[in-house]
Amino acid sequence: MRTGKPAAHARRPRRTRRTLLIIGVVLVVVLALAAAEFARRYVEGRADLATDPAFYALPSPVPSADPGTIIRMEAIASAPAGSSAWRVIYHSQNLAGDDIPVSGVVIVPDDPAPGGGRTVIAWAHPTTGAAARCAPSLGLDPFQYIEGLHELLAEGYAIAATDYPGLGVEGESSYLLGVPESNSVLDIVRAARQIDDADASSRVVLWGHSQGGQAVLFAAQRAASYAPELEVQGVAVAAPAADLNALMTDDIVNLSGVTIASLAIPAYTVAYEDRFTSDEITAILTPAGAKATPDMAELCLLTQTKELHAIADPLVGGYVTSDPATTEPWQTLLRENSAGGQPLTVPVFVGQGEADELVLPSATEKYVELLCSQQADVTFHRYPGVTHGLAAYAALPDLLLWLPTLGGSRAPAADCAG
Repeated sequence: MRTGKPAAHARRPRRTRRTLLIIGVVLVVVLALAAAEFARRYVEGRADLATDPAFYALPSPVPSADPGTIIRMEAIASAPAGSSAWRVIYHSQNLAGDDIPVSGVVIVPDDPAPGGGRTVIAWAHPTTGAAARCAPSLGLDPFQYIEGLHELLAEGYAIAATDYPGLGVEGESSYLLGVPESNSVLDIVRAARQIDDADASSRVVLWGHSQGGQAVLFAAQRAASYAPELEVQGVAVAAPAADLNALMTDDIVNLSGVTIASLAIPAYTVAYEDRFTSDEITAILTPAGAKATPDMAELCLLTQTKELHAIADPLVGGYVTSDPATTEPWQTLLRENSAGGQPLTVPVFVGQGEADELVLPSATEKYVELLCSQQADVTFHRYPGVTHGLAAYAALPDLLLWLPTLGGSRAPAADCAG
């Protein structure tokens, strides 16, 4: 007869069952909370949608005011748990320097702000389209395309996310136009600083993906002259549309290039009407391309992909008569709207997926070489197997390590050494 305490192995099954039971209960609670949060945000998001048309409808004309001045503001009930958010319409400027209204969102964590206020992440989104209804702030989830939203809020940052001119509020498209895009990025930071409960400081970090990469690089180039009261501490980009000439040459032979060109051509036709006639800008289109462009420009990239592909697929190889990057006036206009025209004096973070077929790794590498030749402080990360759509998410862990190094004295990155 065996006496004494039971062997250890005899107790393990009971402990294992108890542990599994606890884990199961925790998972049920977590899933229930997640489901409740999703339901809350869905219901409140639907309610927000019902009020959107009235919010975005402005009187004509809108009285002019300084860039960044808020025209209209409303709280967003569907803000993520632990945060507060506002939809805003604010003053900005187009390529000609005219006063225009632009929309966007501002989100802050509910935790108390530090002394001196919160550092603002000015987020610039990737392409969603060029029509007003393609604005991220108009979506059921107006925060859906802010890559890194939850992580950045958890770190205590305020987030200011512009729609860009022409999205949300009706107006001229700013698609791939560096100046108006960058104005809207900087001006929503100015708007955020007017919201008392946001506690936004003058400290800014610019963060953008794809089209948004071009926007924030331009904002970094122009901030000292356009918004000198803002303290831009750094600029971070993922798969940036930095060199538009390279982008067009690389992509005009595929579906992505046809889509990009169909959004850019109407925007450039209006923006540069003082320099070039409509016929001069659209002369590069084939008859089929000219016929299809207005319809494509009205579609939203992420919500009407099937309809867009139905028009664009048959035009691959037959949309333009030549490469825009080597054809005037497009060669000049694309160069003017490419980043790198002015050296960047703030630290730069660049993330690039090596499986990207839209912004090719070679294009980003050449842009980084340009930054290095301009003596910029560059941190460059490559991500094997990562495609264009996932570039910002892949870069996020490295970005979160880079952000705390900004401000004050900082050892420059060694990525340009040698």
